[in-house]
Amino acid sequence: MIRNLWRSLEAVHAMIYFAPQAARRYTEAGLDRPGGYFASRAAALGPVPAEVVIATFYNFNPELVRACVPAVWEKVTPARMIELRTEAVEEALRPVLPEDLTEITALARRAAERSAEMPFGRTLFAAHASLPWPEDTLLQLWHAQTLLREFRGDGHLAALLQEGLTGLEALVLHAASGEVSGEALRKTRGWSQEQWAQTAEVLRERGLITAEQALTDAGRELRQRVEDNTDRMNAPAYDVLGDAERQRYVELGAPLGKAVLEAGLLPGRR
Repeated sequence: MIRNLWRSLEAVHAMIYFAPQAARRYTEAGLDRPGGYFASRAAALGPVPAEVVIATFYNFNPELVRACVPAVWEKVTPARMIELRTEAVEEALRPVLPEDLTEITALARRAAERSAEMPFGRTLFAAHASLPWPEDTLLQLWHAQTLLREFRGDGHLAALLQEGLTGLEALVLHAASGEVSGEALRKTRGWSQEQWAQTAEVLRERGLITAEQALTDAGRELRQRVEDNTDRMNAPAYDVLGDAERQRYVELGAPLGKAVLEAGLLPGRR
């Protein structure tokens, strides 16, 4: 149920990383695609150096991050970046989501505010939780899911660290599951083919993937532990909701995520 709660609204947040409304604004601010991504997601942290982004984003090639950060802060301030992202959210989602979002927003906000009581060890989440709540209901919903996403995400990093996995190793294992294209993960995170192959060999030697880069039984068990631990660390965010409210959350949230997908705001996921 915990994963279903998060997934029901995940598209409502995740679309911002692909929406042309955001890309256009970032380009106008003088940022390329990687720079726009790093600046928009890291802006809540302030004008941080590359090392902070490397640590909190976890699975990107440090060289890709250093090529963008801190140079992005010379082109746009973190405060302005937050404004640009918010403007893009409203432009992208307003035509897609229904007007009446009162009930689902109230539920999501309760969960998000509950998560804000537990910032310990969750740096990127805590930065976003420090931002003021918007007055507009649609933007409140997006902000709530942003907090819930980063709360879960920081817990996921802790689960990966517990298993002794680097960011690149986590990507190779994800690709080995067959759930997502390894080439897409490699390119978007800035890793070379050589780096990917070397890491795959390390994981093969550990008995986690085969020579064909498919998960072994041990690899599947490790990934399941990571997902189970992520869910366990994410669960407290939703403990403020009763069973009936959790069911209602999914009933109301899932159609919103579907609407985002059908509008084409997440490429390749209609």
